[in-house]
Amino acid sequence: MAELLSTATITATGLLCKAFLNSGLCSITVSNLHLLLDALRNDERRRHGQGVVTVANHISTLDDPLVWGTLPVKLYLNSSTTRWSLGASDIMFTNPLFSAFFRNGQVLETFRGNGIFQPSVDIAIKQLNEGNWVHLFGEGKVNQPPNYPRSHGVARLPRFKWGVGRILMETAVPPVIIPMWLTGFDKLMPEHRASPYKYFPKLGIRLGVAFGDPIPVEEIMAALRCERTRQMDVVRSDVTAIIQRAVEALGRQVSGNLLNNSRS
Repeated sequence: MAELLSTATITATGLLCKAFLNSGLCSITVSNLHLLLDALRNDERRRHGQGVVTVANHISTLDDPLVWGTLPVKLYLNSSTTRWSLGASDIMFTNPLFSAFFRNGQVLETFRGNGIFQPSVDIAIKQLNEGNWVHLFGEGKVNQPPNYPRSHGVARLPRFKWGVGRILMETAVPPVIIPMWLTGFDKLMPEHRASPYKYFPKLGIRLGVAFGDPIPVEEIMAALRCERTRQMDVVRSDVTAIIQRAVEALGRQVSGNLLNNSRS
């Protein structure tokens, strides 16, 4: 029964998001979706317990689930081809209705301030060990581009949470890790608008979802080989930093492509 409720929730949400994206009320460009689809459809990987991790910047309350409206409908019908995600308890689990919806939507209740050793992170690791897909917003909260910190004139994402590193360090088999970069969702749902406008998306916005090449497993394994000679929290920080650099590099690539297209 629980599995049926979950499938129904994810399918209904996915179809609603797909309808919005196809309605003409906004436009969306998706790049390299095949990289994710190839990983999710690799049955041999799943049999050997290799999960899939996607990691993206987090620029809107609609990033998840609206991004997944770009996926083929068939994927909604199988829990192994729909993402598990971590969601803040104080936002998504504030009443029984919300709690039931998000739990059936494969969102793991996460308590901010409780650190990286909490049940939601344990369950994320378990899902990956079963060959499933876990999506992570490394920043742990919405950060819209005007608020990105800058270093040497270059915009960077806020530091990723170390839970990213713990999840990757403790999986039995290194997962396929696919960086993602989202654009336009911050304009679709800008932060700090007055009520009731903050509850409604803006129309006519151009959205973008880009998938990057999987991060070479050798980079992660090289960091993990230092585990015996360095403190665990340092290694965890290094693994997290590898993921953040990959997401930021994809973001710079996407921004460069957008700039070149605007000039042509």
